[in-house]
Amino acid sequence: MIFWDNLLRYPKFFISSMIGLILILLNPFIIQLKKFNGKIIFFFFFSIILTLFYILKEMLALE
Repeated sequence: MIFWDNLLRYPKFFISSMIGLILILLNPFIIQLKKFNGKIIFFFFFSIILTLFYILKEMLALE
């Protein structure tokens, strides 16, 4: 039973490590976004959504 308990810890460790990495990488962007006004934040999120829309549209071959 000890073997399986140890084996189940690895996915939890991997997930928590990836979440920590993402938070560390996004922290400077979040700090910079807090300094700007609302128009820049709106433009930033709108551009991300628009980019994802066009990427998914091309990947799925939607017309």
